[in-house]
Amino acid sequence: MSIESQNVTDYPNNNTIFMVWKLHENAPQIKDVFQRLCALMLNLNNSAFNRFPDSRASGVMGIGYEAWKKLELPTPMPKELSSFEEIRGDKHAAVSTPGDLHFHLRADNQSLIFDMSIEISKLLNPVAESILEIHGFKYWDARSILGFVDGTENPHGEDREYFAKIGEEDLQYKGGSYLFVQKYLHNMAAWKSLSTEDQEKVIGRSKENDIEMSDEVKPANSHIALANIEGENGEELKIIRDNMPFGNPSTNEFGTYFIAYASTFTTINKMLTNMFIGNPPGNYDRILDFSTAETGTLFFVPTRNMLDDFAG
Repeated sequence: MSIESQNVTDYPNNNTIFMVWKLHENAPQIKDVFQRLCALMLNLNNSAFNRFPDSRASGVMGIGYEAWKKLELPTPMPKELSSFEEIRGDKHAAVSTPGDLHFHLRADNQSLIFDMSIEISKLLNPVAESILEIHGFKYWDARSILGFVDGTENPHGEDREYFAKIGEEDLQYKGGSYLFVQKYLHNMAAWKSLSTEDQEKVIGRSKENDIEMSDEVKPANSHIALANIEGENGEELKIIRDNMPFGNPSTNEFGTYFIAYASTFTTINKMLTNMFIGNPPGNYDRILDFSTAETGTLFFVPTRNMLDDFAG
């Protein structure tokens, strides 16, 4: 039987809903609800594809470390699934926050994912608490609220599959993915106080046309310099970013929901270490002076085959 992954390699869409849920302790029907949830996720994706094949609609579910244990899912569990440990630098911290289930819903038409979220919530409400819900949107030509194009370094084609999905290194979970998320809030007043030239130095790219600075010009503490990482042999390591901006102008809340799929959490963790501790230590990512990580949670995304098995 061929392995069918969830839609982790889909590209960001015009509309997205992110939801994080925490399971209640000792809820007697929790395993039954989880079985029905797995079946629901398969049905929602199939229905959206059949009814609206051009909508690019998909829903991806991730499972956290504590939930994996609570639901008594297969052992040994995925090799790198654990509770995310906070990364604290001299000035900024990648905090660790709870989360048992994560949902990443996306479509051209917001109505589709709105209905998806209703069905998921109806099923989960008796056994879980919604601890985060964010409605993201495509901002101009895929820019963040900070005004720069986001996701430029994403791989494409076969590389996208390679960097997103577990391979032969963990055969039991081949085709699955690690999912890491952070909710960032931006200090827009401080950011807008910078000139365009200074903003570009923080990011490492031109603002208008998204051209990366040369290594000779790019500051060592720019976001591009620290977020782009290499392996031990100098090979480039990639993740799949599906970041989306969100905002509430009336309350002055503006942010980015950072979401990354990867074949190994080690890659994401190395990137976060570079950003928050610095490379070398102390040379932290300058963007963190304007963007605060409010959450940080690691999940595992099982294949569709595994969801089908979990559904019973």
